[in-house]
Amino acid sequence: MSLWSPDAWLEAWRFAADAHHGQRVPGSEHPYIVHVAAVAMEVAHAISVRAQLGDPVARPDLAIQCALLHDVVEDTSITASELAVQFGDDVAAGVSALSKDPSVGDKPAQMRDSLARIRLQGPEIWMVKLGDRITNLQAPPSHWEPAKIRSYRDEAQKIHAQLGGACSVLGPRLQAKISAYEQFT
Repeated sequence: MSLWSPDAWLEAWRFAADAHHGQRVPGSEHPYIVHVAAVAMEVAHAISVRAQLGDPVARPDLAIQCALLHDVVEDTSITASELAVQFGDDVAAGVSALSKDPSVGDKPAQMRDSLARIRLQGPEIWMVKLGDRITNLQAPPSHWEPAKIRSYRDEAQKIHAQLGGACSVLGPRLQAKISAYEQFT
């Protein structure tokens, strides 16, 4: 039995690859789709482990599609309305919640707003945010000042505090990544 639909995965993967075409992972030469794939891998791994433990994710296709599409509204010209037409209202709502809204103020205000909107979604969307921050807690770019590195760590701690309980796999994994990130602060 499949935990998610390969067709749903491929449809979202191709859409994300087209939407992010030409973008690079900041501070690297990797195509941006590498980040998208890493987030989807974190979510897929958590879905698989939870299934093995008898704790299945209610809507794995939603989690996978939102993981693959999580940055298309925030970082491309794609709109939530376009996502709704292509993938349905639940995917569009999940991706919208995961997208920062620059109209709410500075970056801390945007994060607070996004976390509040994510918390109104199901745990599948919470899992995507956890997976996103897990993949982003690598060595910081060399041009980041110490204050920015500490701020990024502090933000990860807030994400964990608010969303970590949504997933018995990703919550502890994010905490471990935050602990490992301390070496950079």
